[in-house]
Amino acid sequence: MIETDLIVILKMIIIGLVQGFTEPIPVSSSGHVMIASTILGLGEQGFTFAILTNTASLLAILFIYRKDIARLAVHSIKYVKTKDENYKSDFRFVCFVVIGTIPAAVLGVLLNDYIAENVSMTTIAIMLFITGIALWLIRNIKGVKEESDLKLKDALIVGLGQAVALTPGISRSGATIISSIAVGMKQDTALRFSFMLYIPVSLGGVVLGFSDFLNEPNKAELAIPYLSAFLATLFMTYFAMKWFMGIMKNKKLGYFTYYCFIVGVLLLIFF
Repeated sequence: MIETDLIVILKMIIIGLVQGFTEPIPVSSSGHVMIASTILGLGEQGFTFAILTNTASLLAILFIYRKDIARLAVHSIKYVKTKDENYKSDFRFVCFVVIGTIPAAVLGVLLNDYIAENVSMTTIAIMLFITGIALWLIRNIKGVKEESDLKLKDALIVGLGQAVALTPGISRSGATIISSIAVGMKQDTALRFSFMLYIPVSLGGVVLGFSDFLNEPNKAELAIPYLSAFLATLFMTYFAMKWFMGIMKNKKLGYFTYYCFIVGVLLLIFF
Protein backbone atom coordinates (compact mmCIF):
# COMPACT_ATOMS: atom_id res chain seq x y z
CA MET A 1 0.00 0.00 0.00
CA ILE A 2 2.83 2.40 0.92
CA GLU A 3 4.63 1.59 -2.33
CA THR A 4 1.46 2.17 -4.32
CA ASP A 5 0.87 5.53 -2.62
CA LEU A 6 4.48 6.55 -3.30
CA ILE A 7 4.12 5.67 -6.97
CA VAL A 8 0.95 7.77 -7.21
CA ILE A 9 2.75 10.72 -5.58
CA LEU A 10 5.68 10.39 -7.96
CA LYS A 11 3.33 10.28 -10.94
CA MET A 12 1.52 13.38 -9.70
CA ILE A 13 4.85 15.17 -9.28
CA ILE A 14 5.74 14.29 -12.87
CA ILE A 15 2.39 15.65 -14.09
CA GLY A 16 2.99 18.81 -12.06
CA LEU A 17 6.46 19.24 -13.56
CA VAL A 18 5.02 18.78 -17.06
CA GLN A 19 2.29 21.35 -16.38
CA GLY A 20 4.75 23.80 -14.88
CA PHE A 21 7.31 23.48 -17.65
CA THR A 22 4.85 23.69 -20.55
CA GLU A 23 2.54 26.40 -19.19
CA PRO A 24 4.77 29.37 -20.08
CA ILE A 25 6.26 28.00 -23.30
CA PRO A 26 4.43 27.75 -26.67
CA VAL A 27 3.83 23.99 -26.77
CA SER A 28 0.39 23.56 -25.08
CA SER A 29 0.38 22.63 -21.40
CA SER A 30 -3.08 21.02 -21.57
CA GLY A 31 -1.98 18.82 -24.47
CA HIS A 32 1.20 17.75 -22.68
CA VAL A 33 -0.63 17.00 -19.44
CA MET A 34 -3.00 14.73 -21.38
CA ILE A 35 -0.05 13.00 -23.05
CA ALA A 36 1.82 12.54 -19.77
CA SER A 37 -1.28 11.29 -17.96
CA THR A 38 -1.89 8.72 -20.69
CA ILE A 39 1.73 7.50 -20.65
CA LEU A 40 1.69 7.21 -16.85
CA GLY A 41 -1.64 5.40 -16.86
CA LEU A 42 -3.37 8.04 -14.78
CA GLY A 43 -6.14 8.80 -17.24
CA GLU A 44 -7.87 12.17 -17.19
CA GLN A 45 -7.05 14.07 -14.03
CA GLY A 46 -10.30 15.93 -13.77
CA PHE A 47 -11.32 19.52 -13.19
CA THR A 48 -10.15 19.74 -9.57
CA PHE A 49 -6.60 18.73 -10.45
CA ALA A 50 -6.53 21.16 -13.37
CA ILE A 51 -7.69 24.01 -11.12
CA LEU A 52 -5.01 23.13 -8.56
CA THR A 53 -2.10 23.05 -11.00
CA ASN A 54 -3.34 26.10 -12.90
CA THR A 55 -3.45 27.97 -9.58
CA ALA A 56 0.18 27.02 -8.97
CA SER A 57 1.20 28.31 -12.42
CA LEU A 58 -0.81 31.48 -11.82
CA LEU A 59 0.97 32.18 -8.53
CA ALA A 60 4.36 31.76 -10.20
CA ILE A 61 3.43 34.16 -13.02
CA LEU A 62 2.01 36.68 -10.54
CA PHE A 63 5.27 36.60 -8.60
CA ILE A 64 7.40 37.12 -11.72
CA TYR A 65 5.28 40.05 -12.92
CA ARG A 66 4.51 41.46 -9.46
CA LYS A 67 6.26 44.79 -10.14
CA ASP A 68 4.50 45.29 -13.49
CA ILE A 69 1.14 44.39 -11.94
CA ALA A 70 1.68 46.81 -9.06
CA ARG A 71 2.71 49.59 -11.43
CA LEU A 72 -0.25 49.04 -13.73
CA ALA A 73 -2.71 48.94 -10.83
CA VAL A 74 -1.35 52.08 -9.12
CA HIS A 75 -1.05 54.08 -12.33
CA SER A 76 -4.51 53.07 -13.53
CA ILE A 77 -6.07 54.18 -10.26
CA LYS A 78 -4.15 57.47 -10.40
CA TYR A 79 -5.30 58.06 -13.97
CA VAL A 80 -8.95 57.45 -13.05
CA LYS A 81 -8.63 59.89 -10.15
CA THR A 82 -6.54 62.63 -11.77
CA LYS A 83 -6.69 62.10 -15.55
CA ASP A 84 -2.95 62.76 -15.52
CA GLU A 85 -1.60 61.95 -19.00
CA ASN A 86 1.52 60.41 -17.46
CA TYR A 87 -0.58 57.45 -16.33
CA LYS A 88 -2.80 57.12 -19.39
CA SER A 89 -0.62 54.56 -21.18
CA ASP A 90 -0.76 52.08 -18.29
CA PHE A 91 -4.51 52.62 -17.89
CA ARG A 92 -5.08 51.88 -21.58
CA PHE A 93 -2.92 48.78 -21.33
CA VAL A 94 -5.08 47.47 -18.47
CA CYS A 95 -8.22 48.19 -20.51
CA PHE A 96 -6.79 46.26 -23.45
CA VAL A 97 -5.97 43.32 -21.18
CA VAL A 98 -9.59 43.27 -20.01
CA ILE A 99 -10.88 43.49 -23.59
CA GLY A 100 -8.48 40.79 -24.76
CA THR A 101 -9.72 38.47 -22.02
CA ILE A 102 -13.36 38.55 -23.16
CA PRO A 103 -13.21 36.18 -26.19
CA ALA A 104 -11.58 33.33 -24.24
CA ALA A 105 -13.87 33.88 -21.26
CA VAL A 106 -17.04 33.73 -23.38
CA LEU A 107 -15.98 30.80 -25.57
CA GLY A 108 -14.59 28.96 -22.56
CA VAL A 109 -17.98 29.02 -20.86
CA LEU A 110 -19.81 28.00 -24.05
CA LEU A 111 -17.45 25.37 -25.46
CA ASN A 112 -15.31 23.99 -22.63
CA ASP A 113 -17.39 20.83 -22.10
CA TYR A 114 -17.65 20.15 -25.83
CA ILE A 115 -13.92 20.53 -26.33
CA ALA A 116 -13.12 18.29 -23.35
CA GLU A 117 -15.35 15.52 -24.74
CA ASN A 118 -13.97 15.65 -28.29
CA VAL A 119 -10.20 15.78 -27.86
CA SER A 120 -7.98 12.92 -28.98
CA MET A 121 -4.24 12.44 -29.38
CA THR A 122 -4.72 12.96 -33.11
CA THR A 123 -6.36 16.32 -32.39
CA ILE A 124 -3.45 17.34 -30.17
CA ALA A 125 -0.94 16.27 -32.85
CA ILE A 126 -2.69 18.32 -35.54
CA MET A 127 -2.91 21.37 -33.27
CA LEU A 128 0.80 21.06 -32.44
CA PHE A 129 1.58 21.08 -36.17
CA ILE A 130 -0.51 24.24 -36.54
CA THR A 131 1.27 25.85 -33.58
CA GLY A 132 4.65 24.91 -35.03
CA ILE A 133 3.83 26.35 -38.46
CA ALA A 134 2.60 29.62 -36.93
CA LEU A 135 5.73 29.92 -34.78
CA TRP A 136 7.90 29.40 -37.86
CA LEU A 137 6.05 32.08 -39.82
CA ILE A 138 6.53 34.78 -37.17
CA ARG A 139 9.96 33.77 -35.86
CA ASN A 140 11.84 36.60 -37.62
CA ILE A 141 9.24 39.36 -37.45
CA LYS A 142 10.59 42.41 -35.64
CA GLY A 143 7.67 44.41 -34.31
CA VAL A 144 7.80 48.05 -33.33
CA LYS A 145 4.73 48.48 -31.10
CA GLU A 146 5.24 49.05 -27.40
CA GLU A 147 2.56 49.11 -24.72
CA SER A 148 1.71 52.75 -25.45
CA ASP A 149 1.17 51.97 -29.15
CA LEU A 150 -1.48 49.28 -28.75
CA LYS A 151 -4.92 49.74 -30.28
CA LEU A 152 -8.32 48.20 -29.61
CA LYS A 153 -8.08 45.94 -32.66
CA ASP A 154 -4.72 44.60 -31.43
CA ALA A 155 -6.28 43.56 -28.13
CA LEU A 156 -9.22 41.90 -29.87
CA ILE A 157 -7.02 39.96 -32.31
CA VAL A 158 -4.76 38.69 -29.53
CA GLY A 159 -7.83 37.90 -27.44
CA LEU A 160 -9.21 35.79 -30.26
CA GLY A 161 -5.84 34.04 -30.43
CA GLN A 162 -6.18 33.17 -26.77
CA ALA A 163 -9.69 31.85 -27.38
CA VAL A 164 -8.41 29.53 -30.13
CA ALA A 165 -5.99 28.07 -27.56
CA LEU A 166 -8.90 26.51 -25.64
CA THR A 167 -8.23 23.46 -27.83
CA PRO A 168 -5.51 21.20 -26.33
CA GLY A 169 -2.50 21.23 -28.64
CA ILE A 170 -2.86 24.94 -29.38
CA SER A 171 -0.60 26.69 -26.92
CA ARG A 172 -2.15 29.63 -25.05
CA SER A 173 1.15 31.44 -24.71
CA GLY A 174 2.02 30.50 -28.28
CA ALA A 175 -1.29 31.72 -29.71
CA THR A 176 -1.15 35.04 -27.87
CA ILE A 177 2.53 35.68 -28.58
CA ILE A 178 2.11 34.72 -32.24
CA SER A 179 -0.91 37.00 -32.68
CA SER A 180 0.80 39.80 -30.72
CA ILE A 181 3.87 39.68 -32.95
CA ALA A 182 1.64 39.38 -36.03
CA VAL A 183 -0.07 42.70 -35.19
CA GLY A 184 3.33 44.38 -34.86
CA MET A 185 4.30 44.20 -31.19
CA LYS A 186 7.92 44.00 -30.14
CA GLN A 187 8.76 40.60 -28.70
CA ASP A 188 9.13 41.84 -25.13
CA THR A 189 5.80 43.66 -25.39
CA ALA A 190 4.19 40.55 -26.87
CA LEU A 191 5.50 38.44 -24.00
CA ARG A 192 4.26 40.83 -21.34
CA PHE A 193 0.83 41.27 -22.97
CA SER A 194 0.48 37.49 -23.38
CA PHE A 195 0.99 36.78 -19.71
CA MET A 196 -1.05 39.74 -18.54
CA LEU A 197 -3.90 38.15 -20.53
CA TYR A 198 -3.19 34.82 -18.84
CA ILE A 199 -3.70 36.25 -15.35
CA PRO A 200 -7.43 37.19 -15.50
CA VAL A 201 -8.35 34.08 -17.53
CA SER A 202 -6.56 31.79 -15.10
CA LEU A 203 -7.89 33.67 -12.08
CA GLY A 204 -11.42 33.40 -13.46
CA GLY A 205 -11.01 29.66 -13.88
CA VAL A 206 -9.79 29.32 -10.29
CA VAL A 207 -12.74 31.30 -8.94
CA LEU A 208 -15.31 29.39 -11.00
CA GLY A 209 -13.80 26.04 -10.08
CA PHE A 210 -13.33 26.71 -6.38
CA SER A 211 -16.67 25.17 -5.41
CA ASP A 212 -15.78 22.00 -7.34
CA PHE A 213 -12.51 21.86 -5.44
CA LEU A 214 -14.31 22.19 -2.09
CA ASN A 215 -16.78 19.46 -3.09
CA GLU A 216 -14.08 17.01 -4.17
CA PRO A 217 -15.15 13.76 -2.44
CA ASN A 218 -11.59 12.37 -2.12
CA LYS A 219 -9.83 15.46 -0.79
CA ALA A 220 -8.29 13.71 2.23
CA GLU A 221 -7.05 10.76 0.19
CA LEU A 222 -5.62 12.97 -2.54
CA ALA A 223 -4.20 15.69 -0.29
CA ILE A 224 -0.54 14.60 -0.42
CA PRO A 225 -0.48 13.68 -4.15
CA TYR A 226 -2.25 16.94 -5.06
CA LEU A 227 -0.01 19.03 -2.79
CA SER A 228 3.04 17.38 -4.38
CA ALA A 229 1.75 18.22 -7.86
CA PHE A 230 0.95 21.79 -6.76
CA LEU A 231 4.45 22.44 -5.45
CA ALA A 232 6.08 20.81 -8.49
CA THR A 233 3.99 22.98 -10.80
CA LEU A 234 4.68 26.15 -8.80
CA PHE A 235 8.46 25.85 -8.88
CA MET A 236 8.72 24.49 -12.41
CA THR A 237 6.50 27.27 -13.81
CA TYR A 238 8.76 29.87 -12.23
CA PHE A 239 11.96 28.44 -13.67
CA ALA A 240 10.39 27.66 -17.06
CA MET A 241 9.06 31.21 -17.33
CA LYS A 242 12.46 32.68 -16.52
CA TRP A 243 14.04 30.42 -19.15
CA PHE A 244 11.42 31.34 -21.73
CA MET A 245 11.94 35.05 -21.12
CA GLY A 246 15.57 34.48 -22.10
CA ILE A 247 14.47 32.62 -25.23
CA MET A 248 12.25 35.54 -26.22
CA LYS A 249 15.01 38.05 -25.51
CA ASN A 250 17.33 36.15 -27.84
CA LYS A 251 14.59 35.77 -30.48
CA LYS A 252 14.80 31.97 -30.65
CA LEU A 253 11.08 31.15 -30.96
CA GLY A 254 11.76 29.06 -34.05
CA TYR A 255 13.25 26.29 -31.90
CA PHE A 256 9.77 25.46 -30.61
CA THR A 257 8.63 24.77 -34.17
CA TYR A 258 10.89 21.72 -34.32
CA TYR A 259 9.67 20.53 -30.95
CA CYS A 260 5.99 20.83 -31.93
CA PHE A 261 6.62 18.91 -35.16
CA ILE A 262 8.57 16.14 -33.41
CA VAL A 263 5.94 15.62 -30.70
CA GLY A 264 3.15 15.77 -33.29
CA VAL A 265 4.78 13.06 -35.39
CA LEU A 266 5.41 10.86 -32.33
CA LEU A 267 1.76 11.17 -31.30
CA LEU A 268 0.56 10.10 -34.75
CA ILE A 269 2.94 7.12 -34.74
CA PHE A 270 2.43 5.79 -31.22
CA PHE A 271 -1.14 6.82 -30.42
